[in-house]
Amino acid sequence: MTDRASWDEYFMAIATQVATRATCDRKHVGAVIVRDRTILSTGYNGSIRTLPHCDEVGHMMEAGHCVRTIHAEANAIIQAAKNGVAIEGANIYITASPCWQCFKMIANAGIERIIFGEFYRDERIYDVAQKLGIELKQLSPDQQVVEPPVT
Repeated sequence: MTDRASWDEYFMAIATQVATRATCDRKHVGAVIVRDRTILSTGYNGSIRTLPHCDEVGHMMEAGHCVRTIHAEANAIIQAAKNGVAIEGANIYITASPCWQCFKMIANAGIERIIFGEFYRDERIYDVAQKLGIELKQLSPDQQVVEPPVT
């Protein structure tokens, strides 16, 4: 019997590959939106279309964060909308947990499950996800499930 990756491991590995296209060297993040084991959309953090990227002209810093880029999750949602792809009821695989703004977009897009790699910043997502019935699952770098913090 072969050691086969779970679906979560498989799609997270794809999100990790998508992150290699990111253009902000402060953090490379990739996102993959999936429903019924089919990829609907992908996104990575990068600048507004046709504008220069961080790796070309430097960062645009505000309050310690680079704001030149659009986050991976937002780009995946935008890409789906641009192509007329419905994402309600889907899962999103992200190499880092969503920031508060991206979490709100994910929730309003009707995504039901968020699987992420590294925890990135905002613990509010745990409480609000629970209230909304959105499943949050963290996979560690070695693809093991990490339990959420007790709040």
